[in-house]
Order: sequence, then structure tokens, then C-alpha cells
Amino acid sequence: MGMSQALLPEWDQEMANTRKTLERVPEDKLGWKPHERSWPMSGLATHLANLPSWGVLTLKEDSLDLAPGGKPLPQMEPGKSRKEILEMFDKNVAATRTAIAATSDEQFLKPWTLLRGGKAILTLPKIAVLRSLVMNHNIHHRAQLGVYLRLNDVPVPAIYGPSADEGAF
Repeated sequence: MGMSQALLPEWDQEMANTRKTLERVPEDKLGWKPHERSWPMSGLATHLANLPSWGVLTLKEDSLDLAPGGKPLPQMEPGKSRKEILEMFDKNVAATRTAIAATSDEQFLKPWTLLRGGKAILTLPKIAVLRSLVMNHNIHHRAQLGVYLRLNDVPVPAIYGPSADEGAF
């Protein structure tokens, strides 16, 4: 079994769990945030919807510069509705899933570099970037969104086991 076939079940499980969480984002709380330095709920949900697209970038490119020419990349506009956020998420998940399935073990082991203004921040094999900067990063922000949901009395979905709101998967 190649790396892509070993990775796809984990991808599918984690993205299904993220989708379950995004499905709970309340339309009337898109602007809500727990603290002045926090993202509004729509910004956090949009980031979660966009993160899977980083998988395609990781597998198709050899680097990403966060500030090419010293200028930061433009910020993404927050989604204006749960439907818009879910559509973006589904499109990005499917595109990265296709890219994972088409990636050879040799390609997964190629180095990928994150840069800022041309200066290397980190270099890792593409498989490690996919697991850490894409999937684990997604899991991290999904947990944040779970806190946002809890603070707004929205039932938190069961992910790795029962939640306080759902006794089963």
C-alpha cells in the first residue's frame, strides 16, 4: 500500500468531522467572537473551509512564500453564510483528496518549504506538511470552532467520542 492509500482514510475521517462542525455554525452568529483579538465565527469557519486547499498547493508546488516581495498575501474575505462556507469546504476537500490519490510515494517525500519574504521558515517532506500544516492545523481550528459553538449554546458534535451534547457518533 502506498502513502496516498494509507493517508486517504484519515483525510476522509478528519474532513468529515470538520464538516460536521461547520454544519453547526449559526447563521445569526457569524460576526460573534469570544475576544477582541479573536476571529469572528465567520472568519474562523472560512479559514477551516480554506485550509484543505493548502493540500493541493503542498502537493503541486515546492514552496509557499507568505510575504512575496515583502508584502503579505491578501486576506480571504469571510464567508457570508454557512452554505457558502460549506460549499468552499467541500470543493477544497475534494480537490485535495484527488491530489492525494494522484501523488506517488516519491512525490510525498520531496521537500516543501514555507517562506516569508524569501526567507525559509521550515522545510519538510510534503507528506509531513500535509499532515501538520494542513490536517493538524485543521484539527486545531476545528477545536477552536467547537469552543465558539459551546459558548453560543450550539450543540458540539461528537468527533473522537461522545460530546457533552451527543452521546454517540
